[in-house]
Amino acid sequence: MTANDPADLKSRDQIRMHLAHIQKKFAAGDFDVPMFIHDTTPPGVPTMIRLRDQIHYKFEQTPQGAIIRITTTNSEARQAVHDFLRFQISDHKTGDSPDVR
Repeated sequence: MTANDPADLKSRDQIRMHLAHIQKKFAAGDFDVPMFIHDTTPPGVPTMIRLRDQIHYKFEQTPQGAIIRITTTNSEARQAVHDFLRFQISDHKTGDSPDVR
């Protein structure tokens, strides 16, 4: 996530705080935030919870915000992460490509 205006330090800092919080919750297997926001369990979440010890979430600051890098060597976990992210892209209408890179 990035702030639209590079000079908007308040938005940048809010993004960083939000994603740092999300990274910690996801690493603990806590997906209550996405389930609350979407009023449903997003695809992939049950598998991500079950395989949480095989999925790694790394918070990284960027110049205008932050990202969470999600990695795993488990193919079932990887598919669950992809399903979850595609749902997020679609539901939030981010305009990001649903294609895996």
